Amino acid sequence: MKRTTFKEVLNFAIKREEEAIKSYGTMIEKAKTPGLVSLLKELQEEEKNHKKLLEEITKEKVMASENEEVIDLKISDYLLEEPAHESMTFQDLLILAAKKEQKAVEIYSKMRRKARGKELRKLLDFLVSQEKSHKLKLEKEYEREVLDKEY
Repeated sequence: MKRTTFKEVLNFAIKREEEAIKSYGTMIEKAKTPGLVSLLKELQEEEKNHKKLLEEITKEKVMASENEEVIDLKISDYLLEEPAHESMTFQDLLILAAKKEQKAVEIYSKMRRKARGKELRKLLDFLVSQEKSHKLKLEKEYEREVLDKEY
């Protein structure tokens, strides 16, 4: 990582949140079922809240934070992702969203391995933890709404 600063990583993360907000907004416009619209709005709101959290973060807040270890159910790791489309199902959306969170985990983890400086590494640890917790929430929803109903 070429002398990437705390602020640059933070701006990168905020931009990713903005892209996710826009992406969910586009999917809301195309969704055809109330359950799907509701989930998309919830996901979009979470991304807005995450963006706000990142906009308010400081080096001091990051250094004082404790990142809890987030378990990975790995449910979506074994599922195929389809691109967003008009006739996507609730299940399709959960998979798509969980895969997006996993990609974010991978990006921030890779950045973390190359990061220099305690503050920057701590920020990236925070970002990884946040994305893992989003993925966990989606996988729990998948387990409850898809897997438990199959049995």
